[in-house]
Amino acid sequence: MRFLTIAAAVGMTLASYSASADPLNLTLSGGNPGGLWSLLGVGIDRAVKADDANSVITYQATGGGFANIGLLAAKRTDVGLVHDAEAKIGLEGGEPFRAPVENMRAIGYMYNWAPMHFFLNREMAEKYKIDSIDDIATSGAPVRIGINRSGNITSNIALKMLEEAGVTEEVVNSNGGQFVRAGANEQADLIQDGRLDMITNGIFIKHSSFRAVDENTDVVLLGVPQEVIDATNEEFGTGTMVIPAKSYKNQTAEVSSVALGAVLVATENMSDDDAYSLAQSLVKNIDEVKAVHGSMASLTPELLAKPTVIEFHPGAAKAYREAGLLK
Repeated sequence: MRFLTIAAAVGMTLASYSASADPLNLTLSGGNPGGLWSLLGVGIDRAVKADDANSVITYQATGGGFANIGLLAAKRTDVGLVHDAEAKIGLEGGEPFRAPVENMRAIGYMYNWAPMHFFLNREMAEKYKIDSIDDIATSGAPVRIGINRSGNITSNIALKMLEEAGVTEEVVNSNGGQFVRAGANEQADLIQDGRLDMITNGIFIKHSSFRAVDENTDVVLLGVPQEVIDATNEEFGTGTMVIPAKSYKNQTAEVSSVALGAVLVATENMSDDDAYSLAQSLVKNIDEVKAVHGSMASLTPELLAKPTVIEFHPGAAKAYREAGLLK
């Protein structure tokens, strides 16, 4: 009789374990097909499959972080990739949102090393003695400045940084320059064709678009005043990163700048078991995510568990506490 009681208890435990270990079947909203976020979708899928071959992460291409926040708010996706700055805007109900989006919960920080770059044509930089973005305001230079298209978070951040440095559209126009809205690849083409003097973007160091500019155009990387970095980080929840000296051919000194990060976000409706399983798989099988692209080599379990502007989902927090990554 005692044996039967123990066997029954073990059976109940196993049944409970099996129920909590059901395969994951989640939709992940990312960005453009073929971009880094789509590769992260592949890595996350591989990470969960390493623990359960029946788990599936289905990638859904979208317009990016703002779109993903909208999908999460409407409960039309299970998880989404979101820039930390976009998440802060969503939480506060800033444009393009009509009200605060309060149902977001973080699963893990995926990266925080996409610094804002400001490349200026070297001839113009030397002629007008421009070494830092704040020099532009008082230089009188007719700078044609590339700014990402509206709806891209790097547009918001570039404009904020320039405004903090005194480089408003009014000042630029009065000097005979202009702001030109263009995507990252378009900006690269325009400065190489001589139709832009300066380009801006928040992107990985030596990203292919900026590497092409560095190789094919005579440009310098401008410095950023610390007070500009501090003010921008306070508004957007971004971080600070140093671009090492000699990252680009004319860069003789290190440059500090604002850095964007990306967070894997679920909603409060995700079950604790699913959030726990997803976070645990990312920690255990982090090499599957790191392998998708060389730019992900710095991803660590500690970064996954790094607090961000969004509070952790309770299930994810439990996984990180068990791994000794959260107190």
